[in-house]
Amino acid sequence: MKNRLAWLLVVTVLFWSCISAEKKASDEYAYFLPGRVQGILDNIAIDEASGLVASRVNAGMLWTHNDSGDKARLFLIDTLGRHQATLKLKGILNRDWEDIAAGPGPDSTKTYLYIGEIGDNDAQYKYKIIYRIEEPLVKKEEMSISSIDSIRFTLPDGSRDAEALMIDPLSRDLYIFSKRENAINLYRLPYPQSVSEMTEAELVIDGLPFTLVVAADWSADGREILIKTYKKVFYWQRKPGEPVAESLRRTPAELPYREEPQGESIAFDGNGNGYFTVSEKFRKQSPELIYYPRATAKP
Repeated sequence: MKNRLAWLLVVTVLFWSCISAEKKASDEYAYFLPGRVQGILDNIAIDEASGLVASRVNAGMLWTHNDSGDKARLFLIDTLGRHQATLKLKGILNRDWEDIAAGPGPDSTKTYLYIGEIGDNDAQYKYKIIYRIEEPLVKKEEMSISSIDSIRFTLPDGSRDAEALMIDPLSRDLYIFSKRENAINLYRLPYPQSVSEMTEAELVIDGLPFTLVVAADWSADGREILIKTYKKVFYWQRKPGEPVAESLRRTPAELPYREEPQGESIAFDGNGNGYFTVSEKFRKQSPELIYYPRATAKP
């Protein structure tokens, strides 16, 4: 009898474990489907891809860039990972570029790219920079740009590492997530951002229950937000007129993610029909561009 009860207990535990696992998998795929490899990045110069965003001007294309130590340049790739163009940014350096965002700016008729010089592994830099440029229409494989705005800012609670940047497409406010705390912080640079004076970012949320956040993106219509850690992707739907702090305090959905060797990038596609991730090169493994299509209609 005792052995029978023990056996029933084991069966019951296994049953509910399976039900729980099935429910988790069902929840995970409620919004987006499992990722599929679109292609391998064919430009060997892109070996530490640390930022990714869908182009608003060059249809069906994505912008990416390398981490610290590279030249000040952006790469344009297609949705199969094939190199299309290199854009050089004159007069600036890549100290530690960590993320890139696309959205509105000073001229409401144009789209801008925002490059986050926000990395700081050792918390040693007194200030951070977000470079802003008008997104160019690419017509040749090598291009350069010298008209670059520098948004210099400090954090209100001291130097710290950050790797995730996003822009509110409605308000034009910029948001930065810290990285290394057990519960990270969210900061805001409200529009219009100064390009002539050092400013102090606002602390919006002190202690979001995430750590090692390495990328973020905000959908072009302002209704969806993604943040990515090394191991997971989280997703929020934003209600009309809702402050972003209220959105992010809600429990997010966890989306499907194929764990990458050093995955530090995420971006909605240009039509909002899915999202991309890409990893840095790892040993002899070339970076893969992975796409996660939407499972249901856009909210």
